[in-house]
Amino acid sequence: MNKTGSMALTSAIALITAILLGVVAVSVLSDSTTSTNSEQDLIERYNQIIDESVDEISTYIKITDRLGKYYGGPQKQKIEKIALMIKPLVSIDIDLSELTIEICNGKDVRILSFNGETDKIGSKSLFDHYLWDKIKEDCYSFIVTHDKDNSIIDYKTINKNSDMGFIIIKLPDDFQMKKGGVLLVSIFPGTGITRNIALEAPLPIKSVVSLD
Repeated sequence: MNKTGSMALTSAIALITAILLGVVAVSVLSDSTTSTNSEQDLIERYNQIIDESVDEISTYIKITDRLGKYYGGPQKQKIEKIALMIKPLVSIDIDLSELTIEICNGKDVRILSFNGETDKIGSKSLFDHYLWDKIKEDCYSFIVTHDKDNSIIDYKTINKNSDMGFIIIKLPDDFQMKKGGVLLVSIFPGTGITRNIALEAPLPIKSVVSLD
């Protein structure tokens, strides 16, 4: 990480810690009158919030949207494509060639690497973008939504905290998600801590769905 990114990260963690201390202090004062939570409960909750916040910051990567698309007939609908919008929390260099994706369906694990294919979304539809045709079962591509200096297109590197784009994954047959299915996704950046998320397939009342 460059010096600016390191300073920003340290400052962000310090700021979040200070805010959380204030939140916990307010909670303690409130609970002293209501007596609904024990002191141990407050301590455990505080530690949980701190751990979650530090983990969020130290991954450097924020996932801002999780989308999937259903395909197939009424009784056979499966999510075959997923798109994860990411952006860095601070201005640091994230080399896509060093960013690895792991997907797990509870029965098997698949490792995906960047296939070197990037392009801007432009006026193209996200799930009909031509880059989907370049994805094999062991890789992913990247659709750029915001990149002022073209670092992603030209150098395959996210370098500003304003850079944004979709990691797009075409799921293998045995990883495609039916209603209620869960897919665990881990993002391994070249620097920072692994980011883990769980994607859950909702009711297929529309073709493009949020996987929150």
